[in-house]
Amino acid sequence: MADEQNTETVTDLADLKDIAGDAPQSDAAVVAASTAPLREQELDKQGRAYATGRRKDATARVWIKPGTGKVTVNGRDQEVYFARPTLRLIINQPFSITEREGQYDVVATVKGGGLSGQAGAVKHGISQALTKYEPALRSTVKAAGFLTRDSRVVERKKYGRAKARRSFQFSKR
Repeated sequence: MADEQNTETVTDLADLKDIAGDAPQSDAAVVAASTAPLREQELDKQGRAYATGRRKDATARVWIKPGTGKVTVNGRDQEVYFARPTLRLIINQPFSITEREGQYDVVATVKGGGLSGQAGAVKHGISQALTKYEPALRSTVKAAGFLTRDSRVVERKKYGRAKARRSFQFSKR
């Protein structure tokens, strides 16, 4: 009885193989559809793409538009606001990975957190806005991990402890 079921399934599989012979034509259609951008370009009335970026306690509102590559943070140039070169490097990572250095002007307003968190928030915002301006770049930026919000935040202090986990010094006597 079990042998009869196996023979039926084998013939069913043979029929499926004949049907699958027509599949390469439909695969070409799937490949063509996957190369097309899945999302639409999202621009405001001034032709800018807007996005919000977050990191630690910092929140950045970011607008990008085609330009000469000028980055303005809270009304100041990026060299003035982010004096450390590593922070400026963090901000420019989305442009370097997509090979778009010097093609977009960035205007960002940042609140909360410290300079490191603010730089991460601006990077997150630029990445989001870049994918809204050029949806074809989304896969490149996503593969680099720039669209994911870094959810790590400072752990809160607990009562009876010196810090979040650090205990007070133990004294035997």
